[in-house]
Amino acid sequence: MDTIELDSKARNEKGKGASRRLRSTGSLPAIFYGPEAEPLMLAIDYQEFVKSFRGRTAENVIFDLRINSNGESQSKKVMIKELQRDPVTRDYLHVDFCEISMGKEIEANILVQLVNTPIGVTKGGLVEHIRRELSVVCLPRDLVDSIEIDVSGLDIGDTLHVRDITLPPGLRSKEDEDYAVVTVVAPTISAEAEEREAKEGVEGTESEGTGGNEESR
Repeated sequence: MDTIELDSKARNEKGKGASRRLRSTGSLPAIFYGPEAEPLMLAIDYQEFVKSFRGRTAENVIFDLRINSNGESQSKKVMIKELQRDPVTRDYLHVDFCEISMGKEIEANILVQLVNTPIGVTKGGLVEHIRRELSVVCLPRDLVDSIEIDVSGLDIGDTLHVRDITLPPGLRSKEDEDYAVVTVVAPTISAEAEEREAKEGVEGTESEGTGGNEESR
């Protein structure tokens, strides 16, 4: 996966008031953590941050974070450790960046995307997408945005398990191989719906009989 460049500036003020003032100017409060570095408070451009991972899962994006502090600049490979959002507006409020090593494996949850229409659906079956993410281990360079699964061969009653999925090169699953990912089930009709359909069928038969008598008179 390609890294995305993102600029940031070191900041000194902390607290809720300082964060609100920062957001009012179009910046997003952030913090950087590293295994061999002290936590560093940052400010990043809100719009640039949003655009940087558009169409991707934010937590699985690798950033080349350029940190500007006291006239000096340094770059760190990071991923998002925590992303806070407003529960009402869904605006981003704060982001935590964690430094990673490109030569060390990481854990990630990858989206599962179903491709094509199962044969069972053409027969009236219904798709149940049970697991929408898979937990994997890989090197950062092998990270992918999503895992596509071809479900065209699934008939009614068929289930695809973790063990049936061929992962992209470099990825290893952390899931139990017996976990079901997607299944195609037969359509169900509730008892109430069955009773209603039966009643409508009887009434239709009676109407047809009546109509026949009228025509014969």
